[in-house]
Amino acid sequence: MNDFAANLAAERRAAVRLLLSEPLATAAAHPDEFPLIRRHADELARQFGQLLGYQLTVEPGFARLHKAGLGHDAGRRLERSSGAPFTPRTYAYLALTLAALVTAPEQLLLSEVVARARAAAAEAGIDLGEPNRVTERRALVAALKQLMAWHVLAEDEGSVDSYAGNSEADALLTIDREIARRLVSGPVSQAATPDDLIERAASAAQAGPRHRVRRLLVETAVVYTDDLTEEERDWLRRSQRREQRILEDFAGLDAEIRAEGVALIDPEQELSDVPFPGTGTVAWAALLLAGKLVGQLAPGTVATSVAVPEGRIEELLAGLIEDHRHAWAQEFTHAPALLCDAVTDLLWRMCLLRPARPPETGWRLTAAAARYAPEVTA
Repeated sequence: MNDFAANLAAERRAAVRLLLSEPLATAAAHPDEFPLIRRHADELARQFGQLLGYQLTVEPGFARLHKAGLGHDAGRRLERSSGAPFTPRTYAYLALTLAALVTAPEQLLLSEVVARARAAAAEAGIDLGEPNRVTERRALVAALKQLMAWHVLAEDEGSVDSYAGNSEADALLTIDREIARRLVSGPVSQAATPDDLIERAASAAQAGPRHRVRRLLVETAVVYTDDLTEEERDWLRRSQRREQRILEDFAGLDAEIRAEGVALIDPEQELSDVPFPGTGTVAWAALLLAGKLVGQLAPGTVATSVAVPEGRIEELLAGLIEDHRHAWAQEFTHAPALLCDAVTDLLWRMCLLRPARPPETGWRLTAAAARYAPEVTA
């Protein structure tokens, strides 16, 4: 490969990596990488469509990669700045506000946004209750701040935050209607129910198993063969070496192929939205817990997964809290159940723990956890 071709491939990989990590990329937020997306828009659209079945929209000021989702229970939750997950009410405000902004003028007062969102709720038959309740205002503010993070809204005068504590507070907002119109990816007009929307969005039936498996490889930490259909397992078994080369060229990812599954490793450690190992009490507790579970349950090579005895996680975390009480955040050391929920959620998102399948209950430790086994030196 000559220098020109190598530079071209490197530019496209940089654009692909940005879009995989930031499906909504703007010229303002990404001044260095966005020109690469514009320059290679046609080829990027072809690659995303061919390899993953994703649609790419590129406009002068932004690019939107319409990911399809992976089906039920596979989404990543939205969180407030505090780390608290969005409630159903917050998601409702997010959807209602976005629906109201699509046809709104370029500038609008916050009070008008609130009125439009409530009108949209009434039209949809949704009862939002008393508008001036503090909990309602906080949920709405969280939704508005998420839209600001997505560049749909921008504050010109005043602050959205002030509305949470004062129902009379107002602010002048600028709306990017083009981004608002492109934000929703799923086939909303075709779906009869929320479950139907998730299924339709994630469907890769027309492309056979290849889109489904590639999406899993790119979007999840580990793909276990036990989680695939027979058709998908057969395709991956026949194609894994070729796919390894394709995905390395496409996004600069290395494939780690084992009998129990495949993981894509990012040498640059940029693409994961959940770094692991990470910093903070939950991340450290999760790493230490994974090491102890591997040491106790799978001292050698872990099979696809192994059952975690009932109460073992709580027992090990109690010991870790005792050992690290002075270094860890008091909100967790004083509330072991809260730490347990946060740690198991993180390990589940990293595919190191999985819920047991009926009739079993509890958790199973997966093969990838062996990567975090403690090293013993003489």
